[in-house]
Amino acid sequence: MTPPPDDAWIRSYHRLLPQSQSLLASHRSVIPVAISRVNQFDAARLDVEMSAMLKEQLVKVFTLMKPGMLFQYEPELDAFLEFLIWRFSIWVDKPTPGNALMNLRYRDERVAAHQSVRTGLEGPGLTAPQKIWYCVASVGGQYLFSRLQSFSAFRRWGDSEQRPLARRLWTLIQRIEGIYKAASFLNLLSFLYTGRYRNLIEKALKARLVYRSPHMNRSVSFEYMNRQLVWNEFSEMLLLLLPLLNSSAVKNILSPFAKDRSSSTKEDTVNCPICQVNPAIPFIALPCQHRYCYYCIRTRCASAASFRCLICNEPVIAIQREGLSSGK
Repeated sequence: MTPPPDDAWIRSYHRLLPQSQSLLASHRSVIPVAISRVNQFDAARLDVEMSAMLKEQLVKVFTLMKPGMLFQYEPELDAFLEFLIWRFSIWVDKPTPGNALMNLRYRDERVAAHQSVRTGLEGPGLTAPQKIWYCVASVGGQYLFSRLQSFSAFRRWGDSEQRPLARRLWTLIQRIEGIYKAASFLNLLSFLYTGRYRNLIEKALKARLVYRSPHMNRSVSFEYMNRQLVWNEFSEMLLLLLPLLNSSAVKNILSPFAKDRSSSTKEDTVNCPICQVNPAIPFIALPCQHRYCYYCIRTRCASAASFRCLICNEPVIAIQREGLSSGK
């Protein structure tokens, strides 16, 4: 058996090198990237809250102006604030406030799909045309649609007395809005399934949200949210239990701790314990003989069969006009 030539290994290496490189490149390009859907939704919500905070501060500047004047330019104000957020975040290759808190950034998915990746998060940011179209669609589109809706509602294009052209334009606006909502709903289902593109603008521009750093957690604490959930559940429990409690009985139980009975004045025995005024038509509760307004005690006895006196906690079995002997 003759030994192989000295350069056999070198020739085999050069022959198999392109195949090995293409195999490695194919494995690198299919790294799955799972971006949390909750993070993306939270980022959008935080951006909305940030815009609302800026709007609130800006409105305070015009508090001394004529009331109602700023309301006429509310769409322009919203568009101006959205433009400012876009100008100092997306246009300068920085994340929006919500994306920064969620450790997210925009990536051009068209270029990233053809590049070799190491962690799945590499890729360039948005190009200048993508940024401009993002501003036109999100800021300009929202402003134009808001103005068109308010103008058509003010002109009453949807009324039957309007000209046929106005009614057709109103119908066209309603259809466009319906189609957009249906497409947004389908995109939402797609987003929940794939985790890509929260809205139609991101899908059309191929602007995908990915993590800025693979080793950085999001900067939002759940402490405030947990506190809100606890208080919300506690308030719902109170709203459920309070109608089931007898407020008169609870008041009578707590009354000894609230004030001393020995310090009661003559006014406490003269005034009605329900409305706290001198009865115009005085009636007394039997058998405890305490004075009430007729309408107050009559209403309480009609609403509760086992009504007890608010002063002595005795069951009221009858009422009678003060100074008479006839019972209930």
